[in-house]
Amino acid sequence: MKKPTVVPRSDEAGSAAGARLIQPPRSSPVVPGVGGKTILTSLPPLSLYVHVPWCVRKCPYCDFNSHELGAELPELDYLAALQADLEQALPLIWGRQVVSIFIGGGTPSLLSGQALDQMLAMFRACLNLLPDAEITLEANPGTVEAGRFADYAASGVNRISLGIQSFDNRALAALGRIHSAEQACAAIEVAQKVVDRVNLDIMYALPNQSIDECVQDLRHAMSFQTGHLSLYHLTLEPNTVFAKYPPTVPDDDSSATMQDMIAEATAAGGWERYEVSAYAQPGQRCRHNLNYWEFGDYLGIGPGAHGKLSFHDKIVRQAKLKNPSSWMAKAVLRDGSHLSEDRQIDWKDLGFEFMINALRLKQGVLRSSYIERTGQSILAIAPALERAVARGLLEPGHERLQATEQGWQFLNELQAEFLD
Repeated sequence: MKKPTVVPRSDEAGSAAGARLIQPPRSSPVVPGVGGKTILTSLPPLSLYVHVPWCVRKCPYCDFNSHELGAELPELDYLAALQADLEQALPLIWGRQVVSIFIGGGTPSLLSGQALDQMLAMFRACLNLLPDAEITLEANPGTVEAGRFADYAASGVNRISLGIQSFDNRALAALGRIHSAEQACAAIEVAQKVVDRVNLDIMYALPNQSIDECVQDLRHAMSFQTGHLSLYHLTLEPNTVFAKYPPTVPDDDSSATMQDMIAEATAAGGWERYEVSAYAQPGQRCRHNLNYWEFGDYLGIGPGAHGKLSFHDKIVRQAKLKNPSSWMAKAVLRDGSHLSEDRQIDWKDLGFEFMINALRLKQGVLRSSYIERTGQSILAIAPALERAVARGLLEPGHERLQATEQGWQFLNELQAEFLD
């Protein structure tokens, strides 16, 4: 049986956007006759990612920039630093329309309704926000309060992403989650009452999980008929407790069986698998994450947040200081010292960075979007495209850049073709 593709979580928890990409080799050759610079004739859509770094307890599998909250949440200091962070970035995006906002963490649902309202009011005052912009907030079922969720919706949140992970209390305990299956169900019902768009994060291939237990978790998740499901294979990431003390997890054959079962059951239930880990009912795709995968732009604010911004002659990546206290202290100085990274993407690396995102999409992207989003000719990646087609990993043709069924099953191998 095939070995399952294991791809890191997409940006339903988006502070790591761009952070876990395999680093392209710095010696990649420039393709003769193509040139060596970026020229964009138009700018892609722009999203905003906001990182709230605190959580009640750090989960043993989590490698995101999250920090256990030892005392009261420093909302006022956080909001002041967030405004300073945003205002320093405004010259880079002046006049551009923002199509989506994603508030991730950590656990953003630790914020009070008043703090969230102040945050969104700040964004409306500073940004050219699309009237029907998608505004997502991540929530932990263990922090859900019905009144607070109603306040979030009243402030403008129109999509809630719940970190359920499992409906099995034994599995939740193994994952270090602070909520129970009963709390998970209650949180879903609260979210569905206050917003029309709800996503459930579910993990599989959990410690000692059987195939039948995976089936039960999926059936439970599907029973709520939310518009979106994010179904992630548990990965033992470096620098986590699970990496140091690895639990017993299903073998590759069992994991592959789980993947196949998930694909069949969701399709039968009306969810389209449009990305490696994302399943949506009609009209319920996550616009914010689609912008990532289509190599759109995103401004990241908050501790550890990453961003990608395009200009007519370059594309840059930024990252903010990860430590919440350091970020808050530096951001309010308004001297750029809150930045941990601010670099132009090398022209030679754009092909890899584009393709590692685009190939996650089931339907891929139009070839013309490669030119529009990278500012370079498709010839820059022609040798890699030819190799991938020859190996049966990429669909032939001149209209789309799209993985074959085999390519999607072995996505890591396909993406690695563009490292050379």
